[in-house]
Amino acid sequence: MQQELSPGALLDENGRLAQAGYAKALVKKYERGAIKAPPSRIKEWDYYYIGNRDFGLALTIADNSYMGLDSISFLDFQSGYNHTVSPMQLFTFGKKALPPSSAEGNVTSSGKGYSINFENKGETRRLSGYMDKFHENTPIQFDVALTEIPADSMVIATPFPEKPTAFYYNQKINCMRAEGFVMFAGYKYEFDPRQSFGTLDWGRGVWTYSNTWYWGSCSASVEGKRFGFNIGYGFGDTSAASENMLFYEGKAHKLSQVAFNIPQKNGKDDYLSPWTFESDDKRFEMDFVPVLNRASCTNAIVIKSDQNQVFGKFTGKAVLDTGEVIHVKDIMGFAEKVTNRW
Repeated sequence: MQQELSPGALLDENGRLAQAGYAKALVKKYERGAIKAPPSRIKEWDYYYIGNRDFGLALTIADNSYMGLDSISFLDFQSGYNHTVSPMQLFTFGKKALPPSSAEGNVTSSGKGYSINFENKGETRRLSGYMDKFHENTPIQFDVALTEIPADSMVIATPFPEKPTAFYYNQKINCMRAEGFVMFAGYKYEFDPRQSFGTLDWGRGVWTYSNTWYWGSCSASVEGKRFGFNIGYGFGDTSAASENMLFYEGKAHKLSQVAFNIPQKNGKDDYLSPWTFESDDKRFEMDFVPVLNRASCTNAIVIKSDQNQVFGKFTGKAVLDTGEVIHVKDIMGFAEKVTNRW
């Protein structure tokens, strides 16, 4: 039985999660000042992915206390091209002023030769910015509007049993319609809102030092209706609830546990061979054919991040809470495995 969150403060007077579980909206109030862990352990970020079958754009503004990060990634699924630039800043400790809720507040960050802006107008969100030297002195510019923001989203509050004042409060908003463009290498890539969608990964919390997580996400049009999902596991104590949800026409449908079956080759993960996914309640069964791996590995001894975000095509079935079966074929999404020491 998965526990649904009730409205109230996220943390108690001792800085511990008042309640672990899931919700379909940000019913718990996050307050940075209520955290009792060392300030250097606080991690806050807004991550947007905007994509369709042909190309995608990923944007991050993060304040991880001792290290801030801004990131722009562009992916062309037709050619296989992908490139990421992630300027970092030392000792930000909340100076980026990320808002305590995804419902309101703007986020902006800039540095030498670049700017990233997330403007929240309530019913719409505008993501804009540029980088003068994105790849081989070639600039990139983007301006995207996200509309038709669904009423339901995936929200989870997760404790870490080994550290009582550690927690992760996370929201994923899928299936926002995206309209706008990316200008890169002399070409204008345009997001058609009929087939282009945005996803927000909003995270606030205190993490333990070493973690591995699995995350999968998809937002697509299936027979003219918006369909998507969020799946994942791997960090913290998720016994109260998983983060697995289906989204159909703005409504969320809760799933139980979903396993990521990553193929192996010579004892290692073979990310570009076909994967499978299956839930213990048989409501989510998918084949996944990779197209592109946005891989990166940073190892600075104390800080290490090994990321494999694999984009590809999902085919299979998903069963809504009502019992209705949604069949999908070759819809674009991603699945990732990330190991961090941070």
